[in-house]
Amino acid sequence: MRLTFMAVALLLAGLGTSQAQTGITKPDNIKPTLIRGPYLQAATSNSIVVRWRTDVYTRSRVQYGETPGKLDKQVQDAGLVTEHKIKLENLQPNTRYYYNIGGYQYILQGDSNNRFTTLPVAGAKGLYRVAALGDCGNNSVNQRQVKDALLKYLDGKELNAWILLGDNAYPNGKDAEFQTNFFNVYKDDILRFSPLFPAPGNHDYRDNDISSQYAAITHQTAYYQSFTMPTEGESGGLPSHNQAFYSFDIGNIHFLSLDSYGIEDSLYHMWDTTGPQAQWVLKDLAANKNKDWVVAYWHHPPYTKGSHDSDTEDDLQKIRENFIQLLERNGVDLVLNGHSHVYERSRLMQNHFGKAETFDAKKNNLSQSTARYDGAPVSAPYIKDSLHTLGTVYVVSGSAGQLGGKHPGWPHKAMYFSDNEHGGSCLLEVQENRLDLKWVCADGVVRDQFTMMKNVNKHHDIHIKKNEQATLTASFIGQYKWNKSAANTRSITVTPAAAVTKYTVTDPYNNLKDTFTVYVSK
Repeated sequence: MRLTFMAVALLLAGLGTSQAQTGITKPDNIKPTLIRGPYLQAATSNSIVVRWRTDVYTRSRVQYGETPGKLDKQVQDAGLVTEHKIKLENLQPNTRYYYNIGGYQYILQGDSNNRFTTLPVAGAKGLYRVAALGDCGNNSVNQRQVKDALLKYLDGKELNAWILLGDNAYPNGKDAEFQTNFFNVYKDDILRFSPLFPAPGNHDYRDNDISSQYAAITHQTAYYQSFTMPTEGESGGLPSHNQAFYSFDIGNIHFLSLDSYGIEDSLYHMWDTTGPQAQWVLKDLAANKNKDWVVAYWHHPPYTKGSHDSDTEDDLQKIRENFIQLLERNGVDLVLNGHSHVYERSRLMQNHFGKAETFDAKKNNLSQSTARYDGAPVSAPYIKDSLHTLGTVYVVSGSAGQLGGKHPGWPHKAMYFSDNEHGGSCLLEVQENRLDLKWVCADGVVRDQFTMMKNVNKHHDIHIKKNEQATLTASFIGQYKWNKSAANTRSITVTPAAAVTKYTVTDPYNNLKDTFTVYVSK
């Protein structure tokens, strides 16, 4: 009897020890696995959404601060989820923050690459960089080389954001393909520290569990589940209340991210000018005429002779014939597209809505310059001012993953520069009234570039009294040659003695020239 009691007691004691080890200690010692991310979404000048995915349901926490070793703020969520979305608010504009992600009792990731810079206040002038990647998500050698070349070219310089031009996960836009072909490729660098603003392509709708038509109408695809878009105007622009299309501001640049494949209200495509998307575009552009620069991007290009042909494909024809005139009439400066797995770039142009053979360079090009701005003949920047607000540059950049192909008629007559042999991405750099676009190829070579400027080549009359100083400032960003000064700075201070003195400042190529007449009174 006594032996039986002791055996039962020992058995119960053993069970108690086993329960303590498996029921309490083990969860404290085992972290979930980080499957996806972190990545940065819906950035604004005072907030950002941090997203990541774990393999099991856990709670969410982000710790953050302005110093790497002092993450003195945190936001957490008690909900048990695998898709983690934490919004950080009350941030300072244009300020770098460091962060880590995890749960209540552990950190999943947090090092010097876990950082972000909030967007500048809408309208603020500065130097801003935005990368554009088209047709990137195929898990290829080219995809990785394009990414590495972009980061090497930046050489540590801040990317304010990056945008996707569609077909972000091949071949069918499924969640597993987004994981393998997109998130896994960019997870160790650009996803961690640069806010992302995507646009969808046709492959992002090609879900073979259901028809592409059904997906286009319902938007029930992995693309829309994977990304958080600023649809309520929180990042600038007019609220769209629709993940398919939205707008945002990066300083003095206004961006529109559009959907050229989806269908709204079970009926309207992007090119249906009475449909929800086109009507929103018109209202958004009207509400943002105070922005210095306007850039629109979507997937299907109006002009291409690469792996797709804008003369024969229905979607591309309708966009060209019906939609782009809405943008041109409202002063859109730059259009970025993917879909064709090549690079193509036009001059500053307008009013070409027909097939390639009908393009007339004398009629449709507003400038015959290449705008490479490299000192070569006929390479001056494209120039706009308050009297000349029209003209758009069209860029197809669909070789950040996929690569190659051409159709009869290559290169397209509207395109100044075309390349179907090299992969690459576009880097947009905007500083005040100067916009530069560079096509950075997978081998690190910049094979195309153009510059556009606004409100330059100015004349100023300045009146001062004798012995007073006048500060003269060039209207353009770049390098400077002053006729009466050895200085190479943008501004000089002068104290002329003569009653009338004329000053000029030019760029090194004599493409730009400001004049100043200083009148001195007694």
